[in-house]
Amino acid sequence: GGAVPESQPLSQAPVLDDEADAPLIADIEMLSDMLAEVVKRENPTVYDFYTRFRRLGMDRAADPDDVESFGRMKELARDIDPRGALGVMKTFSIALNLVNAAEVHHRMRLVRENEREEGIHVGPLPMVEDSIRGTMEILLEKDGVDPEKIFERLTTQKCEIVLTAHPTEVNRKTIIRKYRDISELLAYLERPDIHPFERAEALNNMRGIIAAIWGSDEIRRVKPTVQKEAAGGNAVIESVLWDAVPSYLRKLDAQCRVTLGKKLPVDTAPIKFASWIGGDRDGNPNCTPEVTLEVVTHQRLRAAKLFLNELNTLYSELAISSRFSKDLVALSDSVEDSPDVKEKYRRVIGHLRKRLVRTVKDCEEKLHHINGSVHGTVHFTSSEHAYGALAGWENVEPIVKAEELLEPLKVIYDSLVGTGFELVADGHVSDIIRRVAVFGMTLVPLDIREESTRHTLAIDAITRHLGIGSYKEWDEAARLNWLQSELNNRRPLFRIRDVDLNTMGLDPDVRKTLMVYKVASELDSESLGAYVISQANTASDVLVVMLLQKQFGMTAENGKLMRVVPLFETLNDLMNSPEQLAALFKVTSYIGSINGKQEVMVGYSDSAKDAGRLAACWAQYTAQEAMGKVADKYGVELTFFHGKGGTVGRGGNPALYRAILSHPPNTINGRFRVTEQGEMIRQNFGSLEIAQRSLDIYSAALLRESFVKRVEPKQEWRDQMQRVGDVSCAAYRHTVREDPRFVPYFRQATPELELGRLNIGSRPAKRNPKGGVESLRAIPWTFAWAQTRMHLSAWLGVGAGLNSGDEEDKEILREMYEEWPWFREIISLISMLISKTDFSITKNYDDLLVDSELMSLGDEVRGKLVETRQAVIDVSGSQDISGPHVQLMRASSTIRNPYVDSINVVQAEILKVLRSMPDDDSSELTPELRDIKNVRTDALLHSIKGIAQGMKNSG
Repeated sequence: GGAVPESQPLSQAPVLDDEADAPLIADIEMLSDMLAEVVKRENPTVYDFYTRFRRLGMDRAADPDDVESFGRMKELARDIDPRGALGVMKTFSIALNLVNAAEVHHRMRLVRENEREEGIHVGPLPMVEDSIRGTMEILLEKDGVDPEKIFERLTTQKCEIVLTAHPTEVNRKTIIRKYRDISELLAYLERPDIHPFERAEALNNMRGIIAAIWGSDEIRRVKPTVQKEAAGGNAVIESVLWDAVPSYLRKLDAQCRVTLGKKLPVDTAPIKFASWIGGDRDGNPNCTPEVTLEVVTHQRLRAAKLFLNELNTLYSELAISSRFSKDLVALSDSVEDSPDVKEKYRRVIGHLRKRLVRTVKDCEEKLHHINGSVHGTVHFTSSEHAYGALAGWENVEPIVKAEELLEPLKVIYDSLVGTGFELVADGHVSDIIRRVAVFGMTLVPLDIREESTRHTLAIDAITRHLGIGSYKEWDEAARLNWLQSELNNRRPLFRIRDVDLNTMGLDPDVRKTLMVYKVASELDSESLGAYVISQANTASDVLVVMLLQKQFGMTAENGKLMRVVPLFETLNDLMNSPEQLAALFKVTSYIGSINGKQEVMVGYSDSAKDAGRLAACWAQYTAQEAMGKVADKYGVELTFFHGKGGTVGRGGNPALYRAILSHPPNTINGRFRVTEQGEMIRQNFGSLEIAQRSLDIYSAALLRESFVKRVEPKQEWRDQMQRVGDVSCAAYRHTVREDPRFVPYFRQATPELELGRLNIGSRPAKRNPKGGVESLRAIPWTFAWAQTRMHLSAWLGVGAGLNSGDEEDKEILREMYEEWPWFREIISLISMLISKTDFSITKNYDDLLVDSELMSLGDEVRGKLVETRQAVIDVSGSQDISGPHVQLMRASSTIRNPYVDSINVVQAEILKVLRSMPDDDSSELTPELRDIKNVRTDALLHSIKGIAQGMKNSG
């Protein structure tokens, strides 16, 4: 077997490889030229500016110390008129999206070429380490694991990817679709058998798409509603995952047969999906109980329509009229009035189709009721009406539970296999069964998330209404005492009707919190996932939610009880999490209702914003480790739910496989739940091939993690990590919280205030409009620093923590880097982000935008960046740096920088001019000035999006 190669996206390759990356460069040049043609035709002035900027950008990329080209860039940015600035920003923004589309195609090209060269013909999945196939090879050959064990793990492991609408997916859905078409056309153009005419036609199509993008308004003019965000999340499922999942599982099955000699059970679902969009009400007043009901109903409607489509195809395929299993005969006999007599498969499928039509009609009826408007009706093709196949749907029951569809399909499957039609069974029937196993009748279950203080206020209103005091004023012991006695009490605290009609005179916000439970209690349990409590810090926070569920009749007995998941996200909450978990597990009525399973969510982004990168990482490590021990002591199976953003500052990690392997030992155990957000959904699940690749990486990493011998950190490493964490946290907080210059500097030096105009998410950027940094959401916090190429949130405090005057400390840190994968992973991620920082560019923002008395802070922060960069080099022993401020160069930067640098320089100028213009409501804003201001604002929005595309990890 030779070594199993590791595939890496370009953004992590150290330098461009002349040979392997030549096709990528050629694609980018072709796309850029097409874009330039369009712009030249539409607007020669913009074309002129664009080409001049791009040339200067190329010069600077070739020689980053070239002060002259940067100076000329700044001059050019000063001379540009408002319309010109808008055109140039739009062009660069599109250019970077085209680069990304070319890279998506290139990632798949490299995996396929690697296959061809190796001449490997066994198994459909790629032979790389981070694929199930490579992982199985390593486990069998190198680690000598028993194939039975591998198979057992693979069929029982659970990975759930939770889609969230993060306000950093800055692109509109229609535009996203167009870039996907471009990636697909690039693949089409590489087919060896393509005819010259087809080639010319494809190139013309591409020009047409690029012209359409240039002509369309890429800016969202209104904030999306929660329903729109949910439709966006569903679009990924319907347009990509619906096909990618069965296709991947079919390959996984083939791989199991080849490598392990066993067939994957047809209803195995190693990867599932869930969603927060429509259930996440933390800081989002627009996510009302009605919205949740509408989103869930709409998802059921989409699922029923998708399955109806599949069954229509299956009906026409399965015209077999003899040889059936006993079970199938019995099932088909139970179907009343059907035109299919001999064709028993059709008889069963026809009945299921009727039930799905009924499901569709019921959901439409509900939506009609919620919105008071008709949502269009289902259209069936005339041939079906001719046979009267679907008439009589009124007389059958709708399909609510996945099992109701799964069971008859498995009877069909078993019957086909048992009667010699195995090839038929392994076709469409298997695909549909796999879809039911993964998506169920709900497409994706919805988690609900609410902030702990909302529950406290709701219970407080109730205790005061009952005249037993103010829950809010009680200490933790009193709260736990009262909650335990109420959980065991049969009598309800209030009547649901009194909340519904609000006869108790509750505050509207309190009533809204309670009505969420009413909606949840009326939904089928398969529609819902976890109830996540954000800013949870005590055991009582969890019991309150249990009590409220009990009040609304959601119990373990009737299957309606949602699992309650505390989210620990600040440094303090993480530190205290093990003892809070222990307090919770001591409550017998709680342990009695959770069936030995508990899920805990770890917040990555907020802890990093609270304490800086290193302290947060160490707190997450030790907290997970300690919580694992608590769960073991009480015999509870613990699953961690990792709330990671797309970017490193918020805990995300592009090198997913290594990231999963570097989690703390004994904290995954084949169970992994993680959020995928906004633009990362597109990066990882944007096209059929890439989505299958991502599913493969997740499955492979989980499988490998179960068998890997993990490095347990030595005590001296732990002590060192504690020291590093404490020092870096103090340094981080000293700048961010204690320095009075910091907040004004942050507001002036970055486009933070302007980000609110982007209309990217349905929720406000701040939890509390008046507060300082702590009230800012983690997303705009990271996003704003990425815009100015400072990436402060990812590295501030790191230098201070790693720099110790003590030689012995340095030795230990170097040893940790060499021998401890978890530590190495963190350091290499930080160094990747430091490599994306750019001194001259951040200094230019300061020069143009920051008041003179705050300038000194900018210089201090850049000084800390130099210190951090040096500290990272010292620890990693990597001399991968040429010249004083050249970044640890990355291939992707070489391609993207010429574009991004220009956008940064123009953005700083736009901000300067915009901030000097009269306010929107000022009398000095004449109609002419208002027009200029609007054009400049649009240019700014394009620049923000362009940089987000170029950095590949916006927030």
